[in-house]
Amino acid sequence: MSLVLSRRRLAAAVRRSGPAALASRWLHTPPFATVSPQEISGSSPAEGSWTTSGNWNWLVDPLNGEKFIKVAEVQEAEIKPFVESLSNCPKHGLHNPLKAPERYLMYGDISAKAANMLGQPVVSDFFAKLIQRVSPKSYQQALAEVQVSQKFLENFCGDQVRFLARSFAVPGNHLGQSSNGYRWPYGPVAIITPFNFPLEIPLLQLMGALYMGNKPVLKVDSKVSIVMDQMLRLLHACGMPAEDVNFINSDGITMNKLLLEANPKMTLFTGSSRIAEKLAADLKGKIKLEDAGFDWKILGPDVQEVDYIAWVCDQDAYACSGQKCSAQSILFMHKNWSSSGLLDKMKSLSERRKLEDLTIGPVLTVTTSSMIEHMKNLLKIPGSKVLFGGEPLENHSIPEIYGAFKPTAVFVPLSEILKSGNFELVTREIFGPFQEVLGRSVNGTTYAGIRARTTGAPQNHWFGPAGDPRGAGIGTPEAIKLVWSCHREIIYDIGPLPKNWALPSAT
Repeated sequence: MSLVLSRRRLAAAVRRSGPAALASRWLHTPPFATVSPQEISGSSPAEGSWTTSGNWNWLVDPLNGEKFIKVAEVQEAEIKPFVESLSNCPKHGLHNPLKAPERYLMYGDISAKAANMLGQPVVSDFFAKLIQRVSPKSYQQALAEVQVSQKFLENFCGDQVRFLARSFAVPGNHLGQSSNGYRWPYGPVAIITPFNFPLEIPLLQLMGALYMGNKPVLKVDSKVSIVMDQMLRLLHACGMPAEDVNFINSDGITMNKLLLEANPKMTLFTGSSRIAEKLAADLKGKIKLEDAGFDWKILGPDVQEVDYIAWVCDQDAYACSGQKCSAQSILFMHKNWSSSGLLDKMKSLSERRKLEDLTIGPVLTVTTSSMIEHMKNLLKIPGSKVLFGGEPLENHSIPEIYGAFKPTAVFVPLSEILKSGNFELVTREIFGPFQEVLGRSVNGTTYAGIRARTTGAPQNHWFGPAGDPRGAGIGTPEAIKLVWSCHREIIYDIGPLPKNWALPSAT
């Protein structure tokens, strides 16, 4: 109920400070956890309607373990409406350069209105605090996610959506002939996104899919899906047709069955490498991946700006409790840094982090016992040692299904890492506040230079892996065109015939 009341106060505030009609329409959509019960049977629900499942699950508060959000999760027997909805979408999409081009303009207008809404302090504050409740992180980190999303929407206002579908033509061999290249949608598509960025990742990928003319089914990790539930309602209030997107809460097994039966022409998956490889096989390669990252940072022989480097290392490793695909996992440090005081400064900075302001918080996919076990295995490597941390958080009520661990760094000698069995252990990704530091010493998005950081992923540059044809990107026109459209070539050959044309000999 508190979430519903928050949204009512929000809408009232927006009416006072901004576009009243939008706020009013958002206010009167059904609240997240109290949608009127409507069981999904075998028939397809009306397009564009909010429906529910016969199965409701309680989510526990990641900070105290109490029940706090009730989610309707679709079961395997209830997926038929979603399958039918995707199957009814034509392969040429809801729009393309030669069909319903006015929809490009419509989505430019929707982006402008949504950017305006997210730019209002009362709205950005609402989403930042909602993100904090379901994926605990500091207010600054949560607000930054909202701001990146708002800037992304600003980037695709007005004509910018149709510019994504810019075509080209090449002169042919004779008068009336030309070849034309178009960016063509896939039609029915799927988007699966994780818990750690409940707004930014699903919103950016969803809008990219819609801009290019696709009809997506969107699944966000149920633990945090209330954020996109609210964002979808805001988009509806900004003019997005409700029937353009299918939004589903389900477990992984149900979603996998939906994908196999609906056979979307493209699926975007952001998450673990293990699930990514399974989906790639199940979907016969019709997939783009932004899978787990094990991120390296290298400090060369030139020691400089030690205070700044220490701060960046702390931010990259431990902000959001290390739950970023770009979080610093290993730090390669030249021996010249040994006497710089860098590690002592990193230790001091890590000790500033506290649960009260969520600069350190619950780890939603790795338990405390798993992190302890991993640390103990690392400490069996000769010469390894805990530099700082290495202990569970104290005086908290975080439930045992989640992790609660102090920011931790373990030193591992470089001479040991290449020995049999050690490399796999050291490079195991722990999606939490954990890193290994190697004493001496191109994948995807790379940051270089004195101000480089591994977790700087705003809306103004490509973010994604490299070296894999399945690799997805996010945030930029290039990323949207790569992930959410394909190249289609149409050759026009309209004559006229040459004068004195005669039937040629058989060849």
